[in-house]
Amino acid sequence: MPKYKRILLKLSGEVLAGENHTGIDFRVVQDFAGKLADIRNAGVELSLVIGGGNMLRGRDAQELGFDRVSLDGIGMLGTVMNALAVKSALENLNVPAKVLSAVGMPPIAELYRRELARDYLKAGNVVFFAAGTGHPFFSTDTAAALRAAELGLDCIVKGTKVDGIYDRDPNKFPDAVFFPELTYSEAIRRNLAVMDTAAFALCRESRIPLWVMSVQTPGWEKNIIEGSNIGTTVKED
Repeated sequence: MPKYKRILLKLSGEVLAGENHTGIDFRVVQDFAGKLADIRNAGVELSLVIGGGNMLRGRDAQELGFDRVSLDGIGMLGTVMNALAVKSALENLNVPAKVLSAVGMPPIAELYRRELARDYLKAGNVVFFAAGTGHPFFSTDTAAALRAAELGLDCIVKGTKVDGIYDRDPNKFPDAVFFPELTYSEAIRRNLAVMDTAAFALCRESRIPLWVMSVQTPGWEKNIIEGSNIGTTVKED
């Protein structure tokens, strides 16, 4: 039996770009969808928030003088494109999936409603929450925390390129210290960059545990199903 029955998986858009670093690598999407199907077929109610970083590098554009509100709108559209790509790959595997957007855009995606999301999850759909919160200045991390809180989910799993949370970037600093467990208060105090402060604070208030792990390690989907003690767990005592 899965340790967590109702999971929101938060991913960066870069995961879908593969070695291209930008855009969508559909072979990567196919492989990723197979792993999602395994999680769902193990009895997990699975939802996802996928960032849009593979479509837009907002910081670079801001340095050139582009408006933050407009850039955040472009980023929201990028999250919808990513969600639609993975949804299509899941449907090719006969796994039902739905995309709910914080910004209405029928017939591409349905407008998010909490009751609708609950119904779709209970019916066995993999549900994608796209377009962030629908507002500029809020990250997709905050959107993930918001949806998990609204739906009373068991856990947020943040899939990264690193195997957990460190006190600094382990790719740049070989002596970086790994944290197997943290409280949200500690994560905020240390200003750890794995999620923004607003997302950490919302998870703390809602008492939803956060599990940070690498989605580039073979078998990561089995770790989610089995509740393996890998990565970093963040929760409030």
